[in-house]
Amino acid sequence: MLPRYLTVKQTGEHEIVIQKSRFIAHITRAETEQAAQEFIQAIKKQHWNATHNCSAYLIGEHDQIQKANDDGEPSGTAGVPILEVLKKRNLKDTVVVVTRYFGGIKLGAGGLIRAYGKSTSEGLDAVGIVERRLVQIMHVKIDYTWLGKIEKELRASEYTIKEIHYLDVVKIEAYVDENRIQAFTDWMIECTNGQVSFQHGATVYLEEDFVRSP
Repeated sequence: MLPRYLTVKQTGEHEIVIQKSRFIAHITRAETEQAAQEFIQAIKKQHWNATHNCSAYLIGEHDQIQKANDDGEPSGTAGVPILEVLKKRNLKDTVVVVTRYFGGIKLGAGGLIRAYGKSTSEGLDAVGIVERRLVQIMHVKIDYTWLGKIEKELRASEYTIKEIHYLDVVKIEAYVDENRIQAFTDWMIECTNGQVSFQHGATVYLEEDFVRSP
């Protein structure tokens, strides 16, 4: 499992108009090729009367599965530009379908490449990008006398509180990067003078909004 990677935040669409042609980017997350193909077919069914439904997807930890389809546009002018945007953004497990309704003005090969690239890029900005970071859920048990201090320290730290359970003792669940587990436990022991116990929980991906540098 990758320690961290980028993917799309949610399923969505975004439309732009270039030289009277409508370009609608449909975007979703897909972790298998079957899921990607099902999404593409669903868009094609929804926009059966469109001039083109061009697509591309990038799937797998090491981008093992890559496909681009021009769907009738001149070879290399639609699917590949879509795929190249996904690669440039370092996205994984992402599928894009750009639906085109022809507006009567031909764009030429260069114009098509720019149009499909722009539609994809603006579509990704519209639906949002997240960074998925591999973390372990650490279960921390402390006495109520330490609650105020530990909660304050955690909220001001690099770690993220998942949940707090108020039982006979306080049980705090925190997300901790796998390479920071020892540092986290040492820190908790120091903060509580050793009056703490730990249990290692599940390993999960934590998602946070990713903002591109200008």
